[in-house]
Amino acid sequence: MKWYAIAGIAGAVVVAVPILIAGVGLALPRDHNASRSIVLHRPPDAIFRTIRDVASGPQWRRGLERVEMLDGADGRIGGRTRFREHSGHNVVTFEVMVDAPPHRFVTRIADRNLPFGGSWTFDIDPIDAHSTRIAITERGEIYNPIFRTLARFVFGYTKSIDAYLVALGRRFGEEVQPSDP
Repeated sequence: MKWYAIAGIAGAVVVAVPILIAGVGLALPRDHNASRSIVLHRPPDAIFRTIRDVASGPQWRRGLERVEMLDGADGRIGGRTRFREHSGHNVVTFEVMVDAPPHRFVTRIADRNLPFGGSWTFDIDPIDAHSTRIAITERGEIYNPIFRTLARFVFGYTKSIDAYLVALGRRFGEEVQPSDP
């Protein structure tokens, strides 16, 4: 008889936990903003060129297996550059919304069938003749309430931004610690 009680409790927990997580997610806002920044000892144009050269990302971004430029060598579709990033089991298509060298670059997720969406704004501002601040602002949307809860309380909104900025620092031979702008 005891094992029936234990199995019943275990079954109730298995059903209740996802419902609780989804309920919390439904109470959270779908949209979020997150910003992080670093300082590199390079001029803005060198940093912008590296960020803008999305096809070379797999050479310096861990976990990014490949980037395919869509519709032609330069990735232009309808006047906008589009590219697809492949990393592990994730495949995400992006579109360049703003390309303003050497100070601003904006990409947004072009896939409408993912459980998330949004944009990244890269602001590249000189501090002095030898230093540049790079800030990334994510304006994200998480459609799935379970993913919303996990992003807010488990992974955090800045994990991907921090990984990108640390990799960018390494690309230029610098160890960086992302912080709030």
